[in-house]
Amino acid sequence: MKNPETSDFKHIGNKLLNWYKKNARDLPFRQTKDPYKIWICEIVFQQTRINQGLNHYNNFIKRFPDVKTLAEADEDEVLLHWKGLGYYSRAINIHKAAKQIMTDYNGSFPLEYEEILKLKGIGKYTAAAVSSICFNGKMPAVDGNFYRVLSRFFADDFDISNSKSFSYFSQLATLIMPENVGDFNQAMMDLGSEICKPKNPLCGECPINDDCLAFSMQKISDYPVRTKKVKAEDLALTYYFVHRNGQFLIQQRKDDFIWKKLFEFLPEISTELEQFIKGVKTVNHKLTHKNLSIEIFDVEVGSSSVWKALINTNQYIISDFENFHEKSFPKPLENYIHNF
Repeated sequence: MKNPETSDFKHIGNKLLNWYKKNARDLPFRQTKDPYKIWICEIVFQQTRINQGLNHYNNFIKRFPDVKTLAEADEDEVLLHWKGLGYYSRAINIHKAAKQIMTDYNGSFPLEYEEILKLKGIGKYTAAAVSSICFNGKMPAVDGNFYRVLSRFFADDFDISNSKSFSYFSQLATLIMPENVGDFNQAMMDLGSEICKPKNPLCGECPINDDCLAFSMQKISDYPVRTKKVKAEDLALTYYFVHRNGQFLIQQRKDDFIWKKLFEFLPEISTELEQFIKGVKTVNHKLTHKNLSIEIFDVEVGSSSVWKALINTNQYIISDFENFHEKSFPKPLENYIHNF
């Protein structure tokens, strides 16, 4: 087992396929080979658990049932239908990729792995998943599930934070990969999320536990090995909730930082408006690699003339409490409006 390259592990992949045939999760996107729907599901569930994101996926597909519909939609509407999934750059990228498909591939989803990889926002994992599931491609869809299952199966201490981990575990995957790569990739996804969990794995229910080295050595918790952990950065933000008679002012964020293209309160105000500050609230919010401390000042403009001048001399967007849900706000700002 110290030189797995010299051994034959194809029977492991076949065990996984047999297990998958009997235990595959009944999910709507598994009833289709439509590459558009498989692509959307893979992007949705990259950062979202299936039980949390399923309704979002169904609603998104209902509104944008095909590439053409998505490509022709307004970006703000795409962002609105992504609401609740977070990581909004994913929505921006799939919108751009849909336009790519219409322009560069005449509206037909590309068939080959290398061509799929050219689409905006699609990485090696997603390209391999779509290629294998829809077009019988032969690339393993290596993600965190693969890292975890393979490192435990081979008791392999290769550091998954290493920049070469994708290539390394892709090679390991090919050792056990059967001919039906599409079902194999989905079997590994199900095994990693349902059985070989990061914590409290259900080893007794695992179809390959007889061959798993970490299980036989009772060292499951030692794998996978990760030495580098990304430290979350502290970030302070300031907003001014400028409002009058049920209306408030917002603007759209650019796409060069967090919360790309979402709507936000004003990040600064003129000295003239400072007299209208009624109070301030601090909101803490965690992103994947950032700890946010957000100060939100309540600015109730008491002067009709100041309000009109403010609107006339700036390109702010006017929203109100009744219709704000038609825009996509970062979660902490949306909560602030709800609770105001």
